[in-house]
Amino acid sequence: MRDPRVERLATVILDYTTRVKEGDVVVIRGHALGEPLISALFRQCLQRGAHPHLNVWLPDQEETFFRYASDAQLDFVSPILRQFYEEFDVMIRADAEANTKARTNIDPAKQSRWAVAYRDVLHRYLERSAAGELRWCVTLFPTQAYAQDTEMALSEFEDFVYRACFVDGEGDPVARWQELSRRQQRLVDWLEGKREVRLVGPGSDLTLSVEGRKFINCDGGDFNMPDGEIFTGPVETAVNGHVSFTYPACYRGREVQDVQLWFEDGQVVKATASKNEAFLHTMLDTDEGARRLGEFAFGLNPGIQRFTKNILFDEKIGGTVHMALGAAYPETGGINESAIHWDMICDLRRGGQVTVDGELFAKDGQIVV
Repeated sequence: MRDPRVERLATVILDYTTRVKEGDVVVIRGHALGEPLISALFRQCLQRGAHPHLNVWLPDQEETFFRYASDAQLDFVSPILRQFYEEFDVMIRADAEANTKARTNIDPAKQSRWAVAYRDVLHRYLERSAAGELRWCVTLFPTQAYAQDTEMALSEFEDFVYRACFVDGEGDPVARWQELSRRQQRLVDWLEGKREVRLVGPGSDLTLSVEGRKFINCDGGDFNMPDGEIFTGPVETAVNGHVSFTYPACYRGREVQDVQLWFEDGQVVKATASKNEAFLHTMLDTDEGARRLGEFAFGLNPGIQRFTKNILFDEKIGGTVHMALGAAYPETGGINESAIHWDMICDLRRGGQVTVDGELFAKDGQIVV
């Protein structure tokens, strides 16, 4: 018997997040284990008169590619993938991994080389998104691998996912997302025109400029499901100080623990980690933009209160901030370009605070303005 929450999630993604309509050309990408959600999305796209296309990955496809691909194959840009990013109206990705650690022992230089090959495609993707030419959504279908990462039973993790997406049967999900949107918009309005943000906490004292930049309200109506954050692109040359990240920074199948970064005039000049430090340095050396921040954000989803090792959820934990090394989103005014976009999280609930233009904005995980 199919879980009715899967059908509700597909409906919210198509009607609220990506607003699929008749005639839209849609690609639905994802792991084969996500078949229930992929099938629901495919069928509902057809019912709306859209033109859905499937791009489904085998469980070990990525690990096999990076293990055996030659340099020429790593440098090759698939014309099919390029077409998805450059021509389609809607892109939906449903992650459903069987083994989140499968890429742990892959050479990070190969992953970095592949990312560089797709840098122009990523840049065009961000441009089209900012211009409203491409609507997209990243979501997740619960699997045993994700449940194990969070130290939950699969049924517990399913409840967590669908509660975070507001499709757990408690009221109208769209109405709940709209209420979150209104709460977040009040913060975006307050932040408009502000110049400087300072983060102070255990092992952290970081100052960054947001002058002339725009905060974006991520309310489930664009981009991710679940959502629940506001973000901007810091001024690329005006980040200074030191930051220690609370949780492991998970990226491309690896966990990098106890990441600490030192910034001078926007650039990472020193980086340490207690685990997978070599991987951290390899990613920082991907290109010039990899050593600069492309994003600074506040997590605001009240339904996400625990760390899961999955950035789709963790960057929205209520009471946290996160920063991303690498590519900026053009709609914020950010101009940093890179082949990477790597989010890392600071938990303000553990004694941190943020001031904006000298005024206290958040303390111990609570917004106070």
